[in-house]
Amino acid sequence: MGEVIGLVGVLIPIFALTIPIVAIWTKHQRKMAEFQAQVTAEKAAQYATQNTELEDRVRVLERIVTDKGYDVATQIEALRDARKVDALLGNRDAERQS
Repeated sequence: MGEVIGLVGVLIPIFALTIPIVAIWTKHQRKMAEFQAQVTAEKAAQYATQNTELEDRVRVLERIVTDKGYDVATQIEALRDARKVDALLGNRDAERQS
């Protein structure tokens, strides 16, 4: 009987010291979960924004392709010509700044 009382006498202080440690660990785990949820929500918002932008671009492309009075090849060539002009102007501006 004395052994049991001695064992209980040792376990009670150990248990008493374990309670604050578990409380601190639990609080830390809760904060980490909240932080992870916040990061996940921010990523979801970014993906939603990117998805919306891509959907808008696809709608424009669908409108271009399905518009009956639209000459797609001519429009593509016009865009290429515009890029060439922009590139030439950019090179000229760069040379002037040098």
